[in-house]
Amino acid sequence: MRAVPGVSPARRQEDAMAELIEFQVPNPAIIGRRAAIIADLADLLPAECLVTEPRELAPFETDAFVSYRRLPLAVALPETTAQVSALLRYCSREGIPVVPRGAGTSLSGGAIPQEDAVVIGVSKLSRILEVDYPNRAAVVQAGVTNINISQAVDADGFFYAPDPSSQLACTIGGNIGMNSGGAHCLKYGVTTNNLLGVRMVMFDGSIVDIGGKALDAEGYDLLGLICGSEGQLGIVTEATVRLLAKPEGARPVLFGFDSSEAAGACVTDVIGAGIIPVAIEFMDKPAIDICEAFAKAGYPMDVEALLIVEVEGSEAEMDAMLARIIEIARRHGVKTVKESQSALEAAAIWKGRKSAFGATGRISDYICMDGTVPLGQLSYVLRKTGEIIARYGLRVANVFHAGDGNMHPLILFDANNEDERMKAEMAGNDILRLCVDAGGCLTGEHGVGIEKRDLMRHQYAEADLNQQMRARSAFDPNWILNPSKVFPLDGRPDSLETRPAA
Repeated sequence: MRAVPGVSPARRQEDAMAELIEFQVPNPAIIGRRAAIIADLADLLPAECLVTEPRELAPFETDAFVSYRRLPLAVALPETTAQVSALLRYCSREGIPVVPRGAGTSLSGGAIPQEDAVVIGVSKLSRILEVDYPNRAAVVQAGVTNINISQAVDADGFFYAPDPSSQLACTIGGNIGMNSGGAHCLKYGVTTNNLLGVRMVMFDGSIVDIGGKALDAEGYDLLGLICGSEGQLGIVTEATVRLLAKPEGARPVLFGFDSSEAAGACVTDVIGAGIIPVAIEFMDKPAIDICEAFAKAGYPMDVEALLIVEVEGSEAEMDAMLARIIEIARRHGVKTVKESQSALEAAAIWKGRKSAFGATGRISDYICMDGTVPLGQLSYVLRKTGEIIARYGLRVANVFHAGDGNMHPLILFDANNEDERMKAEMAGNDILRLCVDAGGCLTGEHGVGIEKRDLMRHQYAEADLNQQMRARSAFDPNWILNPSKVFPLDGRPDSLETRPAA
């Protein structure tokens, strides 16, 4: 909540309480039929694919947005597309909400269930079905982990480009749901830029194939609509993804600055000069300290901000690009320039960056924001973020994809202190509003989920939201797929004047 002159802090906190995340009230009729529903689900799945005991349901009560938890009615772990189809056909007929789930690494609460919902997880759909080098494509099931694709084709000189920090665990199905990115999205794009096709089960159990191995599909760009739809249009069971040839070489370089503003201005000028490294990552002093203590990556400790800039190509190409970047960095008072000298050093540099969230969790509870801003606003938003955090008396560690303006401030707080938790959420809301007001948006790769749901009206006019909800209703007219996510709770489809007929 934005501070308002003349309004007391106590009143602002009272107002903020109304903004804390609420869930849709579960349907008592569905909960009352739990035993019968479980018996029906048992007829559709092998016993080892159904989780129903409260103790065994506990791992599914939340995702990486751990501030909120709900035990689902049951968890189904199908092994085939046909089983997913049978489950959705049953749940649609019975009016039972469904929450799709990958590995549960969502940072926005996208996989948090409700008490009347059946979770359908894709973890058992874990096979790489085909690798097709002539078409530079791979067909994989939705439960395949992100990094397993690159590992499967590495020996043949290929890789799958999107690389979120959770890539050791996160699944392709979840990546598609949230349109995940990663450090190398500056050059290679996010999931939607590397997705060629999907097999998806609709709300009524029907199975559709969209796209394929061709570089572009005929007709409307339904693939672009599905990628990033947060499991509200259907459940993806298979994906066809783009494979790329590995570059000749890659070299990460550390640039240390005396201020975050100087580092942000350097990023703006590098991109403005038409230079596109494969990655530009940012860390401020708290993030540097946290990551270095964990990874021993050799980060400079006498700077206030750090950029990890990776270039790739031949040795001559990398030398030429780095020379231009170093020249720009010097104009912004760069204090340290440290090139990796071996594959071991390069791996350590990236280990530190990709361990940032886990390393932060070792020392504090935190909320990770995901706003995106125009590059020309980086320095301004970093400065205002510091002011917001100071106003709430909290701490922040900034670590993010600077090359595309995707900011990830980690707001540190004590989860056992309700006052601090409330302040952390209020500060996070203020930061996301700041990103939108600076010309950016609420999310770059984590999705809306429940975390940003109630801020959607800050970014979109009511007509825009209504149009998005109409699109969703065309795929899922009864809104059984991942309810209570993305759209404000009062923005139900029956509030639309022209709701599509079911």
